[in-house]
Amino acid sequence: MSALILIELNGSEVSANSRAAITAASQLSDTIDAIVLTNDASNSSSVSSLAGINTVKMIVDDSLENANVEVASKLIADVMSGYSFLISGSSTYSKNILPRVGALLDVQPISDVCEIKSNNTFVRPLYAGNVMATVESSDETIVMTVRATAFEHSGDGGSASVETISASMPGSNSEFISLQESESERPELTTAERIVSGGRGLGSKENFTLIEQLADKLDAAVGASRAAVDAGFISNDYQVGQTGKVVAPKLYLAVGISGAIQHLAGMKDSQVIVVINNDPDAPMSRMADLVWQVDLFDALNELNAYQV
Repeated sequence: MSALILIELNGSEVSANSRAAITAASQLSDTIDAIVLTNDASNSSSVSSLAGINTVKMIVDDSLENANVEVASKLIADVMSGYSFLISGSSTYSKNILPRVGALLDVQPISDVCEIKSNNTFVRPLYAGNVMATVESSDETIVMTVRATAFEHSGDGGSASVETISASMPGSNSEFISLQESESERPELTTAERIVSGGRGLGSKENFTLIEQLADKLDAAVGASRAAVDAGFISNDYQVGQTGKVVAPKLYLAVGISGAIQHLAGMKDSQVIVVINNDPDAPMSRMADLVWQVDLFDALNELNAYQV
């Protein structure tokens, strides 16, 4: 039973999501290949050096710089013959593509897998993480995404062979227009070891800069609750939660966040949770390892003024 990993690249770097998918695949198969859709053949080097990969299948075309999901799903479905598993990390990229691959293969995709029980039995969250469901698949081919926070990230040190696949680009009714990304020198939110998150309690976009200052002092990523995003304090790229990004840092510092169930679902696996909130009954306070029950502005000003 062989597995195929859909590799997600950040520039020429392999994403943490894909590295987690490789670890998950190693629990299912001894034969793991990778597929890469790219416009740059030189990207093969960063993938072929991944530990645990046997063969890297490259589909290279100028149109794949920003892969159209209809085109990508058809290309992947066409190379699935002989594979029992198609696995990718849970991300916007894979969640756009894998359900379409599942439809083309006439199988039911399984999303957000957190634990592998056997070759056809998996654990995934339901109801914002309040229920962990054990799912058994009867499909001959299993298509699934895995949570990057639930599996170790595969390292480098491999020497996979590279196979370039000649494929004609399928037609599509949609086209790529533009990509707007936020740029930051801070750590990437989903893989950061430390995160400072702000909520609606900060009151304004101007006050949210206090969160950014503290994050810079701690060399941490910046996060936010949905309430803060909806209020316009910061863009939704920084939203943590069920409808945002799922994180599991060593330290999660939540400032002015009450702790709606959707937010808790996105950060509950953090190793240490510290809360700055003057409401001891807030859900976030009840699940914290440490609560600093003071005015959040006093706390932020004191922390930002502290000299290490």
